[in-house]
Amino acid sequence: MDVDSGSKRVFQRLGGPVENSKNYHHGNNSNSGQIQKVCYHWRAGNCNRHPCPYLHRELPPPPNGSSKRGGGGGGFTDDYSSSSSSFSGPRSSRPNYSNTWGRAHGGGGGGNRTLTRNNKPTEKVSKVCNFWIQGNCGYGEKCRYLHSWSTGDNFSMVAQLEGHQKVVSGIALPSDSNSLYTGSKDETVRVWDCTSGQCKAVIQLGGEVGCMINEGHWVFVGIPNAVKAWNTLTNSELSLTGPVGQVYAMVVGNDLLFAGTQDGSILAWKFNAATNTFEPAASLTGHTHGVVSLVVGANRLYSGSMDCSIRVWNLETLQCVQTLKEHSSVVMSVLCWDQFLLSCSLDKTIKVWVATESGNLEVTYTHNEDHGLLTLCGMHDLESKPILLCSCNDNTVRLYDLPSFSERGKIYAKQEVRAIQMGPGGLFFTGDGAGQVKVWRWLAESTATTR
Repeated sequence: MDVDSGSKRVFQRLGGPVENSKNYHHGNNSNSGQIQKVCYHWRAGNCNRHPCPYLHRELPPPPNGSSKRGGGGGGFTDDYSSSSSSFSGPRSSRPNYSNTWGRAHGGGGGGNRTLTRNNKPTEKVSKVCNFWIQGNCGYGEKCRYLHSWSTGDNFSMVAQLEGHQKVVSGIALPSDSNSLYTGSKDETVRVWDCTSGQCKAVIQLGGEVGCMINEGHWVFVGIPNAVKAWNTLTNSELSLTGPVGQVYAMVVGNDLLFAGTQDGSILAWKFNAATNTFEPAASLTGHTHGVVSLVVGANRLYSGSMDCSIRVWNLETLQCVQTLKEHSSVVMSVLCWDQFLLSCSLDKTIKVWVATESGNLEVTYTHNEDHGLLTLCGMHDLESKPILLCSCNDNTVRLYDLPSFSERGKIYAKQEVRAIQMGPGGLFFTGDGAGQVKVWRWLAESTATTR
């Protein structure tokens, strides 16, 4: 990682490091319309295609229809390669967002867009009809409640995966795999075939899944007192011991696997290729309660905790360099975007952090919600616009344009959504407390307005 850990400019790019983007693929669609899409590898600063079929410059949204994607067949995708968005801006010529947070953009950037249902305003009731969920609402189109899992015309649900009996707490998509992995507090991991959408394996773990991530061909599953590691290429399985209590969060950075645990510590392992094992590397202490969220960016590890704080760790020295205490309740999720750190909490706020001249982070904008926030996920839509997905404990997910926080839509669920994962080809996934996994797809604007 070419970052000087002692430089005050270390926070100038909080997005994921270049190494984290090495497994992302452009995809194999050669349609001419794809040329108008901005190259995500270029955005991350590491495109090595010459010539590259994607744009190496920022442009206004392309003409209608220029970025349509083909739909899948019986499953939910045709080309299930690795995700193509690192959710970080290009290294140079980044826009200055310091004065635009929370302000609606003019023109076609989202603004104060009106959400409609059957060509009628939906503001009257923003709640899914319980009778419709059960399949027996007698009011039909006259019902004052929503008969839909979402509002907003720029995305749609592709599939619903049934099988888990409790909260879905993790979703993973290994590289070069045609399988989707989902973990749940029902003590199982389910493996789904992405072509058919069918469950092809159920793995019994003997403990609740607290979190799940993938890095390359590896899938890591956090359970009480251990981390399970599976290599999807070799079908080998390893068990990493050391955690005390439930493993709530994991992330990979600087060739280390980090796990946030119930006792407030963060454990680190390093993979030894010679012995094909993960060896304990360090234990980061400082939090007084469980660590529930981790993210890596700009040679830093950021940890959100039940002690209401965020700790900033130097990835080289593994020392805590700053503690952020602006939240008044559990910090549920942290996310890097461009030169910013975003955090959400049960205190009903999303805070946007930026580095000062001294190198320390401070809050530059606070977004308020009416309900506690559970998880953040960032991605780009088909027009290359950055979107923030925020899960709330009122069983909804809000979708916002960044940096304006203009609402793009809402997703509704039977119970609160605890896992959100982006995928390839405009796909993303949500897992909720009822055990349902829903597959969503972004739509090109021309498609969204004519469907």
